[in-house]
Formats: sequence, C-alpha cells, structure tokens
Amino acid sequence: MTDQFDDEFQDDLGPSKSQLKREMHALQDLGKRMLDLNDEQLATLSISETLKAAIIESRRIPQREARRRHLQYIGKVLRQEDDPEAIGRAIDAFHAGSEEHTRRHHLAERWRDRMISEGDKVVGEFIDYCPSADVQHLRNLVRNARKEVEKGKNTGQARKLFRALREWIDDAEQ
Repeated sequence: MTDQFDDEFQDDLGPSKSQLKREMHALQDLGKRMLDLNDEQLATLSISETLKAAIIESRRIPQREARRRHLQYIGKVLRQEDDPEAIGRAIDAFHAGSEEHTRRHHLAERWRDRMISEGDKVVGEFIDYCPSADVQHLRNLVRNARKEVEKGKNTGQARKLFRALREWIDDAEQ
C-alpha cells in the first residue's frame, strides 16, 4: 500500500533537479551553437527578438566569465521559446548543408586532378557520372589545364575546369 502511495507522490513532484539541470545545460549548448551562426542564418531562424538581441549582444562580450553568464541568460531566454528542438534541427540543417558543400567541393577537386593527370579516360568516366556535362567544353577545359601544368604556368585554366566540374556536379546531385 505504501509503495503505491510513494509512486503517486513521486509522479506529482515533476522532473528531478538533475533532470532540470541537464535540460538547462542542453539549452545553453544550443545557445552556444547559435553564436556560431552568421547573420543570414540567424535571420532565417524563427526566434524571438529578445533571443536574437541576446545572441548579437553575446558576440560583443570578450571576457570569458561575462560570456559564460550571458550564455546562461541565453539558455533562460531559450526556455521561453516555442520550440527549441526546431531551432536545434534548423542549426543542424545549416551544418549538414555545409558538410554537403565541402563534400562536393572535394569531389570536384578529385575529378579535376584525375582529368589533368590521366586525361580522356577520366573525362569519359565523368560524362557517365554527370551526363548533363558539355563534352566538347569539358575536353577543351581539360586540354587547357593540362597544357598549363606542362608549361608550369598558372593561367587559371585548372580553376576554370574546377568551376565547371563543380557546377555540373551540383546540377547532377540536386
């Protein structure tokens, strides 16, 4: 009988102090991640003006302890937001987009380097990978970039090849 009473009594108490502290730290971590966003990314988030002002103010605080206290304030303001989880998902999407951008950038670099060193065989592989590419233009860019490397000059041909590859890769993967 007392076990049942104890269980009901525990349910009425709500979350434990430790649980509240974990939630508070999670909101502060979210606030810390928001500080890393640029102004355009911050503008796209659906957050209150109070929170936006607190984040902008925090960027101007150089002292470590003052910044820590201000981060606690940001956590407090975040508790009053409608959906902090949605804000976290939006920030994750910014980072995922950045990772995807980096992946495509490296992919274009690898294709460019292979085309310059191996030639027409790799051009054919790229056309299979990205059928929307202009074959004649691609072969011309590769030929110019190879000549640039052979002469040991930097006339920007490899950069032109990279930009074209990046554009075709972006078109193919969207």
